[in-house]
Amino acid sequence: MRTAKNVQRLAVAAVTMITLPVIASAQEACTTYTVKDGDTLGTIAQTAYGTFDYQMIFNANRDALAANPASLPAGLQLILPCEDGRLSPDQALSTIIETETQQQQATRTKSNVYEPPLKFVTSNNWMPFTDESLTGGGIFTRMATTAMQRGGNDRGYQVSYVDDWMSHIDVLLPSGAFDVSIAWEAPDCSKLDMLGEFSARMCTEFDFSLPIYEAAYTFNTLPDSKYANARSFDEYSGAKICRPEAWPLGDLEVQGLVPPVVEFVAPKNPLDCAELLMKGEVDIYSIETETSAANFTELGVTDKVSTNPALATFISYHFLTSKSNPRGRVYIAMLNRGITEMRESGEWYDIVATGLDEHNKLKQQ
Repeated sequence: MRTAKNVQRLAVAAVTMITLPVIASAQEACTTYTVKDGDTLGTIAQTAYGTFDYQMIFNANRDALAANPASLPAGLQLILPCEDGRLSPDQALSTIIETETQQQQATRTKSNVYEPPLKFVTSNNWMPFTDESLTGGGIFTRMATTAMQRGGNDRGYQVSYVDDWMSHIDVLLPSGAFDVSIAWEAPDCSKLDMLGEFSARMCTEFDFSLPIYEAAYTFNTLPDSKYANARSFDEYSGAKICRPEAWPLGDLEVQGLVPPVVEFVAPKNPLDCAELLMKGEVDIYSIETETSAANFTELGVTDKVSTNPALATFISYHFLTSKSNPRGRVYIAMLNRGITEMRESGEWYDIVATGLDEHNKLKQQ
């Protein structure tokens, strides 16, 4: 997951509400692009945006890329969003959010039945996903609170910030102090026998909502590393991999990247992983692209790091309830209704794009 230091479907309705940009023969932002032999999401992003961070491309093309984002068939047409996340130059951000909010307010009916507010818990300093300083508390917090007002829901809620992620699953959810934690990754529970103790516990003790986001986890090395040109996960055998404490390992476990095949280093702060990589004390720093890009920018070393354009894992994030909560599955069902409507209307993408745009502007200040 992540520490205190620090997509199901892009709706067809949202895409058809806008005028798609013209098709480009080269990778350019604010256009669509037809994949050619040898292209990867990383190389397309590097040409279009000057970075191997291709999360924004994935967000805009989730339906087309979900099957195998690491293998792009020639001829596939991709939307390359504008640098601020808009799907076309003439489509302003937040318009769908505003439309859906107005519609909710216009159709709201009052109930005489008292229902206590849902108690959400999350943490600060996980940019741009959860932090009190961000609009709506960050992308994931906005998704949670918006879901409570969509899909036929009209439920009150409270959001608290407890800056100790492990306490959420060790104490706060099982004890009933909070109902839902925002947000956690779901391991591949169909491969339970391949998962480590922590990942297996997540499968057996908690219930997950529908996915709210799918993050690309990239593999970053120094340019002269023997692992820089790996094209299969087994080529990482023998590597020392840094991923912060409480971040997921399930994506690596199902690839066979477990001790003693590899060695894990798990500091509390993601920035520590970036520093360890630059010092040569670890071979690989693997985490979601937004976090690693922010870390390398903060250290001023973006030109001294090699991001593998061919290998990545994709991890889905979800709202989480404890199986011991007698109302937990009811809350998950409510949230799922809201998530589904947000995806169908395009509001999901609007929340993601506006949140990433805010984050990028803050980085430039």
